Amino acid sequence: MPNIQLSKQDAEFVEEQMNSGFYQSADAVVTAGLALLREKEGATLRVLIQEGIDDVEAGRVMSFDGAAELTAYIMGMPKEREDGSTSSGAD
Repeated sequence: MPNIQLSKQDAEFVEEQMNSGFYQSADAVVTAGLALLREKEGATLRVLIQEGIDDVEAGRVMSFDGAAELTAYIMGMPKEREDGSTSSGAD
């Protein structure tokens, strides 16, 4: 495990957490923080997956005849954003 450098503010926060008695060591504070980060990322991923499922169930999908057509659509996306036009893609 590499050593980490904390800002003064973060080091003080770790000290406060240890002094509160809730955590016994700086390692325990960091471990709790990493667990929260993993939980947040997992929750974000679940939300994005559900959005995709909802889109499919609502029929908000696009079909392409092949990789070249999909690539052309993707490559056109920045242009669409710049000029405000939209493309319906293939059905």
